[in-house]
Amino acid sequence: MNFVDQVDPELRAVLEKMPTDRPLDLSDLPRARAKMKKMVAALLAGMPPIEGVTSEDRMVPGPKGDPDVRVRVYRPTDQAAQLPGLYWIHGGGYVMGDVEGDDRLMQQFVKRVGCVAVSVDYRLAPENPFPAPVEDCYAGLKWMFTHAADLRIDPTHIAIAGASGGGGLAAGLALMVRDRGEMRPCLQMLIYPMIDDRNATPASHAITDPRVWHRESNRLGWRAYLGREGGGPDVSPYAAASRATDLRNLPPAYIPTGALDLFVDENIEYAQRLIQAGVPTELHVYPGAFHGFDLFAPSAAVSKQFKADRDNALRRALHGK
Repeated sequence: MNFVDQVDPELRAVLEKMPTDRPLDLSDLPRARAKMKKMVAALLAGMPPIEGVTSEDRMVPGPKGDPDVRVRVYRPTDQAAQLPGLYWIHGGGYVMGDVEGDDRLMQQFVKRVGCVAVSVDYRLAPENPFPAPVEDCYAGLKWMFTHAADLRIDPTHIAIAGASGGGGLAAGLALMVRDRGEMRPCLQMLIYPMIDDRNATPASHAITDPRVWHRESNRLGWRAYLGREGGGPDVSPYAAASRATDLRNLPPAYIPTGALDLFVDENIEYAQRLIQAGVPTELHVYPGAFHGFDLFAPSAAVSKQFKADRDNALRRALHGK
């Protein structure tokens, strides 16, 4: 059975409308970034506005010797009391994406979960390879914890989260935060995270359809982020969390992924290793779902289930219910 035959019928209807001759080509990054921006705008076009959420940009101190980092803070317009916090890292394979592309998602989190969200605009590879992106993420999170009182955030209930490349950065950030000992997030939400540079799992060989994030895209993304081909020796676990040998004492983890995602094998293995290390971990694998399925087909039943599960997990971690 080929890839398309295994895709959930509602997702397949969307996938089959996507052109096979114009894939997202990471060998031409300016064009790929422009195409991604256009694709996100098209996905969001026509959706009703989300009322009752305000946002503002802040420039916060960057890593020592590096530029300041832009973050966008989202909060309920009528916030009257301290709320838990969500620290969000956008996706894009380490080479694409921006804060603006996740505006609507952050507004939804604020409304559905009841939190203050901070989204970080980290530097992108290959112009800024590892460790610049994850260090920017660390700097933004440190600012969030340090300024929790000003932001009216409960510092004991701050979750870190991200999707795809952002999920990989969140996983690396969780390791970095543990090792530096300055902060303690209450959850790491790793949404189909990009965490293994070796590209060696069965799924990484099986998923080659150019309409989704596939083997060649993954290879190019890792090469840009690491500044060299993935799979070599001495890759830092802060860059590729699957390389970590000690997963003890990490924040509880929530990991959702699709059964037809390029990352499904590495995500399942990472969840299993977290469990073995004594880290409370919840893993969801959605049948017939490819990478980013919830974005491309938000009204599909499997996407609705994914979002409900995700929001409930975040609500439990931040509010204890």
